[in-house]
Amino acid sequence: MPQKLSIQTAAFAAASAPLTIIYAAEGEAPAGAGAAIWSATGLDWQAASASAAFKGKQGQALDIIGQGAGRLIVLGKGKSEGDVPLNAWTDRGGSLLAKIAAARAESVAVVIDEAGATPAAIAELAAGLRLRHYKFDKYKTARPDDPAADIAITLHVADPAATDTAIADRDAVVEGTLLARNLINEPANVLGPVEFAAKAAELSDLGVDVEILEPAQLEKLGMGSLLCVAQGSERPARLVVMQWRGGDVGDAPLAFVGKGVVFDTGGISIKPAANMEEMKGDMGGAAAVTGLMRALAGRKAPVNAVGVIGLVENMPSGNAVRPGDIVKAMSGTTIEVINTDAEGRLVLADALWYTQDRFKPRFMINLATLTGAIIVALGHEHAGLFSNNDELAIRLLNAGITANEKLWRMPLSPAYDKLIESKFADIRNSVGRPAGSITAAQFLQRFVNNVPWAHLDIAGTAFGAAATETNASWSAGFGVALLDRLVRDYYEG
Repeated sequence: MPQKLSIQTAAFAAASAPLTIIYAAEGEAPAGAGAAIWSATGLDWQAASASAAFKGKQGQALDIIGQGAGRLIVLGKGKSEGDVPLNAWTDRGGSLLAKIAAARAESVAVVIDEAGATPAAIAELAAGLRLRHYKFDKYKTARPDDPAADIAITLHVADPAATDTAIADRDAVVEGTLLARNLINEPANVLGPVEFAAKAAELSDLGVDVEILEPAQLEKLGMGSLLCVAQGSERPARLVVMQWRGGDVGDAPLAFVGKGVVFDTGGISIKPAANMEEMKGDMGGAAAVTGLMRALAGRKAPVNAVGVIGLVENMPSGNAVRPGDIVKAMSGTTIEVINTDAEGRLVLADALWYTQDRFKPRFMINLATLTGAIIVALGHEHAGLFSNNDELAIRLLNAGITANEKLWRMPLSPAYDKLIESKFADIRNSVGRPAGSITAAQFLQRFVNNVPWAHLDIAGTAFGAAATETNASWSAGFGVALLDRLVRDYYEG
């Protein structure tokens, strides 16, 4: 059975467990409630910390075994002066979970008594605990040395009731991120377009209205661009529409659109074999949109939002779209397919047009693991941001800093737009290596119809990045926390 993590809060006076954790700032002894717990050990702080070379720096730990009723660990939290951003508390939670896991503790009391430990800050710490605890091990056979016991953590804080409320609100976003991670981590033989659509339909339990459009409906709508990507696979395409109606009736919704290529071989323009197994994650944009809709519904966000995901599998076969084929998008634009491995933009072209045409949204944001070129440009530290609207772009950049899902704005201009013109059709889907992520964005911009829009190229951040304080999994679930923060900070109330 997978190990479970439970988190609860309590007042300071009740701090007691087989493992108790307190904090000390750099160059200082434990303070507040932590000072009383340390005093109960009967040890001299200066002597104990000096003998262990403990200075209170972030990441340091002073482990005292056999004191009182159990074990005491003092964790360094770095310098105490200055405001600590919320995302630092999230990282702190992830680091804390790593220490608890290394101690193989089952019941832990964590005392957090310091300036800045607001309910919102502690909710971020709790989020970090849950995010770091995540593992995708459902297909692994249990081993004798696997941790068998669940972990119960009690956070001892100044205001348990207010902290519980903040944790519950933040936990809805954690659930959305973990849903996105699960979807990305699932193998493609388990999660095809039909199965992904069924997972999205489960959000109806939270009050999300879910529609699933099948190929005959997509063909009737004229979605030749999306359907051409799916035609090489035996698994039929789906377009899923998720609506959360938490705002006023009649208010235009916020729209989020995701690329959902459940597996990408490249089609006739087939990819090299090396690392192709990672292309099960080419639906990372659709996973993020689904996770976001779960987050908004879970915390009853007071906004109207719509999530649209195009789900296809890109396979080579006798029915597959060929380089040189010309298809017609829902907008009426004709597209020359130069490279069948530039398929995500073909899916998004119809999904974006459909979204703006049907919902008349306040803005559209699409997410897609779209180009390897964005990894060349930005590595795995930032996702690429392209936008036709400065206000929306600035808000996204700010939300990314707060949520620690960072973006970097990239250019759009008429000079790049000319590059996607085709000799035989209105536009072509690929122009080669130069400015590859930019020309992909220029292609998408042709289908937003002047709606305020942003394109997030998350190819470097959705999966495969190095482990962080809050994620030890291959899949990050990038985008859920970012977009939830955008909605919270700028579009609620």
